[in-house]
Amino acid sequence: MHHRYLLAALAASALAACGTTAPSQTRADAKLGAIGNSGVSGNIGFTQQLGQKVMLHAVVRGLAPNSEHGFHIHERGDCADNGNAAGGHFNPRHTSHGKYDAAMHHLGDLPSLKADASGVAIVDMESSELSLAGPESIIGRGLIVHT
Repeated sequence: MHHRYLLAALAASALAACGTTAPSQTRADAKLGAIGNSGVSGNIGFTQQLGQKVMLHAVVRGLAPNSEHGFHIHERGDCADNGNAAGGHFNPRHTSHGKYDAAMHHLGDLPSLKADASGVAIVDMESSELSLAGPESIIGRGLIVHT
């Protein structure tokens, strides 16, 4: 059984534009808050230049030293019911669940978090599949670190 450690809803802050000028960059940030007494916290940032890959930078603290954790974008940004209200992994293409780098995986499948000896996990990655705009946008969805 998967236990949900924590989650946070993504919030977007696009660059300001005048008139019909479109922003050239979109950014979404999430602050992870502990569920229960897990003590896990962190900050996640997503950035996308217009028409480019999404860049993700995550720093998660309070994990067990030298541990590995599932890390996923979920359907909804609702933190209620110990994270259960977030629904399943974000999967708008209705594909099979798999590891982030597998041929088949949910859009919400992110690389596993690997904590160091201090219980800190840092992830820097880029994705051509994720988007901060359009019908498959991850904006407003939940992020969950699993045990």
